Amino acid sequence: MYIEMLTIVVQEGFAEQVAARFTAPAEVEKAEGFLDLSVMAKRPSKGEQEVIVMIRWSSEAHWKAWEVSEPHLEGHRRERERGKPPFVVSSKSAVYAVHATKGPAGAE
Repeated sequence: MYIEMLTIVVQEGFAEQVAARFTAPAEVEKAEGFLDLSVMAKRPSKGEQEVIVMIRWSSEAHWKAWEVSEPHLEGHRRERERGKPPFVVSSKSAVYAVHATKGPAGAE
């Protein structure tokens, strides 16, 4: 499994706007190997709030295929044309290979 983590720092009060963008229906949901997407918001601190978007893929190959797919590239072109929203302070992306997962003890 592969996980892409997007970390977006926004001005306080804008986390819901970012969450709405990532939870609206999107092409990524149709991509082969897409497992799920979660949006988490850290409680505000000093006027800023961190939003984490976690996208889980069944394999590195599926994630790589999405990265070069036309729907993904087109989405980034549209975002560049619109420009960064003024409430976004910073953003970064990282991809992780999952080496292990654990569930509750005794669960089957």
